[in-house]
Amino acid sequence: MTEKTIQLQEIDPVDIYGVQNKVIDRLIWYYPKMKVAARGSEIFLKGNKADISDFESKINSLITIRSKKRNLNQDDVDKLFEVSQQTQIDEPETESNDIIVYGNEGKVIRARTKNQKRLLEVYSKSDLIFALGPAGTGKTYTAIALAVRALKNKEVKKLILTRPAVEAGEKLGFLPGDMREKLDPYLQPLYDALRDMIPAKRLGDLMDEGIIQIAPLAFMRGRTLESAFVILDEAQNTTMGQLKMFLTRMGNNSKFIVTGDATQIDLPKKSDSGLKKGIELVEKIKGVSVINFNREDIVRHPLVSQIVLAFDNGLDQ
Repeated sequence: MTEKTIQLQEIDPVDIYGVQNKVIDRLIWYYPKMKVAARGSEIFLKGNKADISDFESKINSLITIRSKKRNLNQDDVDKLFEVSQQTQIDEPETESNDIIVYGNEGKVIRARTKNQKRLLEVYSKSDLIFALGPAGTGKTYTAIALAVRALKNKEVKKLILTRPAVEAGEKLGFLPGDMREKLDPYLQPLYDALRDMIPAKRLGDLMDEGIIQIAPLAFMRGRTLESAFVILDEAQNTTMGQLKMFLTRMGNNSKFIVTGDATQIDLPKKSDSGLKKGIELVEKIKGVSVINFNREDIVRHPLVSQIVLAFDNGLDQ
């Protein structure tokens, strides 16, 4: 590890950092394996020499750009990477084709199991993917990692995560707060995955700008989702009508991933779940793929696999 401090001289740091640090945060986002702390006129860097050298070069480029225009913005940062960005993203994958994206502080997020790797493989061939299986198999987490990568690579313009707002053991009406505050705990698993992959401040900015959206399934009605990566989680809790409504939101240049677990239906009548029947209707359409995760894909605590097996055996009796 190499350390270096960049001194901003003869320029107001705000001119480089941008309003609410949005410009410097955008630049930092491109260096997930490097620690960066910008305080006043000093930028402290810790990482490998190549990243530090490249970062310093980009800062100097931003200073030059700022001398020619009134204000910097995030697009100015992105333009610096238009030629090199794809190379930077692809280089780590030469080490392993299983790497999906680099998360916060250089965390490597990769496809770890057979069916996670299969999801990675079919992604390039299918615009609609059903990822089905028990809890702990990483189906949703892998899907979100693919979505973050697509957004980072500018393959899509928006990332939309949704769940059917089915009450699982507690009544939303009795929870405190307005509707968003009532629903946020229910959508927490989606927030948790995103926070693993995108710095908190950057995530907040992307959500404020509507680039990343997390909402109940009912909010999808009437929309056409173009140039978007859309994930429907907990789809076993959708009816046939809801599933049809969601699938027909697909617009041009969009990717849809539907995740679900048929053993965890929270609907009052389990027979109302439209996931299985819906898949039977569309799985033979070109561009649609179905991946069935199983206990061998469970990546949580070793006990989870045994718990799933015990419950499956109990329900079969």
